Amino acid sequence: MTSAPPHAAARTLAWAAALPLGAWLAWSLYSRARIPHDLTPPPALEAERRTLDGRAGPLNVYVAGSGAPLLLIHSVNAAASAYEVRPLFEHHRASRRVYALDLPGFGFSARTDRNYTPRLMTDAIHDVLDEIALEHGGPVDALALSLGGEFLARAAAERPERFRSVALVTPTGFGKTEQFYGGLGSTRGSAALKRAYEHPLLGQPFYDLLASSPSLRFFLALTFGSFGTVDEGLLRYDYPTSHVPGARHAPFAFISGTLFSADIDRVYEALTVPAWLAYGTRDRFTDFGDLSNVENKPNWSFQRFETGALVYFEQPERFFAAYGAFLAGVRAG
Repeated sequence: MTSAPPHAAARTLAWAAALPLGAWLAWSLYSRARIPHDLTPPPALEAERRTLDGRAGPLNVYVAGSGAPLLLIHSVNAAASAYEVRPLFEHHRASRRVYALDLPGFGFSARTDRNYTPRLMTDAIHDVLDEIALEHGGPVDALALSLGGEFLARAAAERPERFRSVALVTPTGFGKTEQFYGGLGSTRGSAALKRAYEHPLLGQPFYDLLASSPSLRFFLALTFGSFGTVDEGLLRYDYPTSHVPGARHAPFAFISGTLFSADIDRVYEALTVPAWLAYGTRDRFTDFGDLSNVENKPNWSFQRFETGALVYFEQPERFFAAYGAFLAGVRAG
């Protein structure tokens, strides 16, 4: 899944709140007794796994291949993991040194109960860049999906010398009614709402609704634009990776809005490195109706696909060709 706006999950909470008390108590008991919360998923990618411990705490990074470095960053949702960039990882490992990050609170990175913010996620990217620099020394190409694009853009705006290019696939913040010029580092969410989601009696049962198999399929279908195009491998991986100890903490920050940057338009406009924005027209969460703040900037280019948000799952060859052409232009330039 890519990054649904906070109100999508809030609708699920409203639905849960509308259940008769008896039904909710029954679900809570079922959640406690029958739903597993200690699963161990297999690795999302068949590759070397490294554990980094820097600004953002313990992080998991998958590494494979040889050549110029390419960093891949997944989206944020109830079941996010590096599996979301699997087609990209498998394609590029034949010719690149590819790094795929599990963001804090997801995959095999630390899932502790802490303050999940854009700052934390951006610091995680800087941590991986430190690791890449030990091997390569030069700038990297980087690609991020959905809300992960906000974190990548911030990292590239802060340290442009570390990047050769950035690619943003269905990034958040480009809706036709969206303008985000808040204070530097501000977010669009509510810490109080996050605390409410974490209520000891309500939090786990509500999260178990959000991460149930029907809910995961529903939101993934919205991401792909239809039930018929959902990638079954990704769906199968979503359940175990969303049922590990501490799995609810980062998603609760996501649905409370505290991972969405209120200053993201300032960040996008501050980018000076070559930036490629690719998006699918069937994305149900972002309509890309307003690109006016960046579409005339010489370092930005755009590619539209007749797909859902996860373009490279649906049209891999066309996506790889378009992204390859962008990278070739960057090298030539």
